[in-house]
Amino acid sequence: MFKIGNLNLDKKSSSFIIAELSANHNGSLNTALETVRAAKRAGADAIKLQTYTADTITLKSIKEDFKIQGTIWEGKYLHALYQEAYTPWEWHKEIFDEAKRVGLICFSSPFDFTAVDFLETLDVPAYKIASFEITDIPLIQYTASKGKPIIISTGIAEYEDIALAVKTCRDAGNNQIALLKCTSSYPAPIDEANMRMVQKLAEDFNVVTGLSDHTLGSIVPIVSVCFGAKIIEKHFILDRSVGGPDASFSMNESEFKEMVIAVRQAESAIGIESYELTEKQLAGKVFSRSLYISKDVKKGDILDETSIRSVRPGYSLHPKYYYELLGKKALKDFTIGDRIKKEDFQ
Repeated sequence: MFKIGNLNLDKKSSSFIIAELSANHNGSLNTALETVRAAKRAGADAIKLQTYTADTITLKSIKEDFKIQGTIWEGKYLHALYQEAYTPWEWHKEIFDEAKRVGLICFSSPFDFTAVDFLETLDVPAYKIASFEITDIPLIQYTASKGKPIIISTGIAEYEDIALAVKTCRDAGNNQIALLKCTSSYPAPIDEANMRMVQKLAEDFNVVTGLSDHTLGSIVPIVSVCFGAKIIEKHFILDRSVGGPDASFSMNESEFKEMVIAVRQAESAIGIESYELTEKQLAGKVFSRSLYISKDVKKGDILDETSIRSVRPGYSLHPKYYYELLGKKALKDFTIGDRIKKEDFQ
């Protein structure tokens, strides 16, 4: 069973939609709190933070290894980026309290043991392991040992990485595991989203699966639910124009709301595997075909192709009896448009 708060994702028919705050507070607690309120208005089920400091996630070094290359943060050093992007720990309780007040689940991604210990004091309902931390087996083991649901992004992971992360959780006695398909590019190209993996991860690892999305727009989240995504995570921002490390691939309130509506519509369109018709579909059967008398027929006349036709509507005899009736004798008089029964002929 995978349960966050009162939501059982194994049984929940709709996906659990997470607004990722990340660095989109731009150093302002008030912005962070308003982002929580906006996420609720936009239809999110949860808001997620990231719990680290520059010193807990990297080293303060200007050696070439610590210089970012090939991303939107090109040329920055890791320590400087994370110093700009982190959410102060002293803000967490107020953010958690505001989320609870407005009716959002709030949890976080820890990036070291001290972050896990700190989040435990806030009684977090779940933990998220970020894509780049999927190889940090000691962190995964320690986080899983707390017995809370653990959501793991797979952005940089090969099969062996995912298998080891899942095994680590299970060896720690934690079977509340979710895996999110993720493309660790910022923003991520749609043609690399590979939503078939949402279903594949569920089949291979017998876990809840979903999407951590860095593409632009709503297409990928909508497609994800068609492959069984139970969790959708998307970066959320009040206003991209104010900038910030994650602004370019974050959704604002109106965009996020449109995404939620579209995802919910997609979920309702998926339906269930059943040949049973709904009431509306059953009502539509009156416009199907059935066999009617197509010219006046006298008692004793022999039916031929001009006597009966398969036409709309569907109130009369099923067309499957057409050839069985040809050559039969009418037992009473008929006029054009009369319904017929098998027992009316011999």
